[in-house]
Amino acid sequence: MSDIKETLGFQAEVKQLLHLMVHSLYSNKEIVLRELTSNASDACDKLRFESLADASLLESDPDLQIRVAFDKAARTITIVDNGIGMSRQEAIEHLGTIAKSGTREFFAKLTGDAQQDASLIGQFGVGFYSSFIVADRVTVRSRRAGLPAEQGVEWVSDGSGEFSVETISKPARGTEVTLHLKEGEDEFLSGWKLREVLRRYADHIQMPILMDKEAWDEESKGMKLTGEQEQVNEGTALWTRSKDVTDEQYAEFYKHVAHDFEPPLGHVHARVEGRQDYTVLLYVPARAPFDLYDRDAARGVKLFVKRVFIMDNADQLLPGYLRFVRGVIDAADLPLNVSREILQQSRDVEAIRAGATKKVLGLLEDLAENQPEKYGQVWNTFGAVLKEGTGEDFANRERIAKLLRFASTHNDGDAQTVSLGDYVARMKDGQNRHLRHHRRKRRRGPPFAASGGVPQEGHRGAAARRAGRRVDAQPPARVRRQKDRLRHAGRSRPRRPGRCRGEEGAGDCSRDPQGTGRAGPDRTRRAGQGGARDAATDRLTGLSGA
Repeated sequence: MSDIKETLGFQAEVKQLLHLMVHSLYSNKEIVLRELTSNASDACDKLRFESLADASLLESDPDLQIRVAFDKAARTITIVDNGIGMSRQEAIEHLGTIAKSGTREFFAKLTGDAQQDASLIGQFGVGFYSSFIVADRVTVRSRRAGLPAEQGVEWVSDGSGEFSVETISKPARGTEVTLHLKEGEDEFLSGWKLREVLRRYADHIQMPILMDKEAWDEESKGMKLTGEQEQVNEGTALWTRSKDVTDEQYAEFYKHVAHDFEPPLGHVHARVEGRQDYTVLLYVPARAPFDLYDRDAARGVKLFVKRVFIMDNADQLLPGYLRFVRGVIDAADLPLNVSREILQQSRDVEAIRAGATKKVLGLLEDLAENQPEKYGQVWNTFGAVLKEGTGEDFANRERIAKLLRFASTHNDGDAQTVSLGDYVARMKDGQNRHLRHHRRKRRRGPPFAASGGVPQEGHRGAAARRAGRRVDAQPPARVRRQKDRLRHAGRSRPRRPGRCRGEEGAGDCSRDPQGTGRAGPDRTRRAGQGGARDAATDRLTGLSGA
């Protein structure tokens, strides 16, 4: 009897899966606030879209926002949004099913211009569970917009694989997530710490993030709530604007993103649309970082996806020879790992890398052509690493070669200001070769004097003598030793017995066949060659008669 063929679905041990997600998926505990504020922003964005068809969903609270608060006594952090919210069934489906992304499902329903206008962030359906990295219990209270207050829902779980759901009364629409912190996570019970993390990861989220304002209290010697609220994030991204940005705003943003107090030498701001949509805002600094020549040092631009910060040093998006460039690249979508902390290699990444590289090279070409003084500063500061591109980037090798600068004997001084194009333009008719030296001191030093190899007046010490050495000259001492060897070759040698073949006690037949102590034909020929060498050396160095 043959076996019956069956098709079965994979099973998952939920408790073990949650354990892996909490302890293996994320490398940074601060990611929790990024994921929860991203979810809150998505909830507000969903309500904004649905309210276009039904304005009553906004109820009496049309201003969409996110609020973050902490309670030291209760050891809790709370993230509240007044977005779309969840019904009881949606809470069970979305929070009780790992890797089920409500944002992805909502985005799939949008078409045409609605997809282009959406700034939805979530895509994996696992960000919420990062809460258990810092919390041993999570409480979610929510009510979907449009439902009565009595149809709110409370979802509670300790991350062990089970959760409870209860119907509650919730007057305000939206979702409230409360993290009950584990022991040892007290660093998050600080307004300063929360603000610092939110500004790093969510500074450019479109929805405003509010926190209770704090002020120093002399009596308690600590920070005290003032009863007012303040916006923590900037709320807008400079790179999303294109027409109304001033040079001063570009410079201020550079100081913020690069942590540099000097204004940049130039910037390029462009939005690319096509197979992959992304925006670049890249700067050329005025001074080099201390680790510029360390190829293994952390480098790269800041990477954002839909204005949410992903990583600080995205070195995959620019080649190594442009490691001095600072700025941001914001992509509409990129192949990230589930934790959104690692950028995976793909054709999209390669396309962004190629596009960003061309933008930076275009900026450098513009500086070289229209602002040579600024480009001279760029070359003096970063020219050594820019040269690496001629051997690393075959596709752009010709463009990089045009950006190289060299010193020339045509100009006074040692400044590297001459491009290959300038050199070729000065070539005379019929010139088809040039002499290349690897040390500028040798090229620009004074020629030797007519005799003795002594440098001309005005040059002092060994350094001046080395600088004055011509390419075709040798040190006098070496020349004299060579002349001595050549002259000794022509002197007669005494007979040495026992060396002539066929006659015992005779001299070397080949050297003195007559036994006269004189050189034979071979010896004479060698001596003649030596004399020729002497004459050639004398003509070369001017040491005739030495």
